[in-house]
Amino acid sequence: MAEPKYYEMKHTISFEETNLVGNVYYVNHVRWQGRCREMFLRDAAPSLLEELAGGLVLVTTRCSCEYLAELNAFDEVVIRMSLAELTRNRMSLSFEYRRVRSGVPEELVARGEQGLACMRPEGGQLRPAPWPAELASALEAYAPR
Repeated sequence: MAEPKYYEMKHTISFEETNLVGNVYYVNHVRWQGRCREMFLRDAAPSLLEELAGGLVLVTTRCSCEYLAELNAFDEVVIRMSLAELTRNRMSLSFEYRRVRSGVPEELVARGEQGLACMRPEGGQLRPAPWPAELASALEAYAPR
């Protein structure tokens, strides 16, 4: 069985992302999930900005992160996002965080998940809406095989 394709974002950890003990403060992992998702949207579905300006709303319905190992300042981490599930107006994204070092195998340090819903305002309320075609098409490339 082929491995699922993923969107990848590289990040070097700075001191501002660590706590008094010196390891990465836990909330930063969730922040990196959001940034990875945004960079994917910028790279793979640039017309989505026009949709958002026109009223489309992407609602995060849930978010989680399981921490497996600590990260420290100047560690390099790769966040990999893949599509776990896509329905008419909902999706689930999976994230893997891997520490990368020259000459050392990658180390899985965390994994996470986000749920999102696509909505549009209608009659003063947000109503479910289908994903824009460009986004749905871009996401299919990152679906499990």
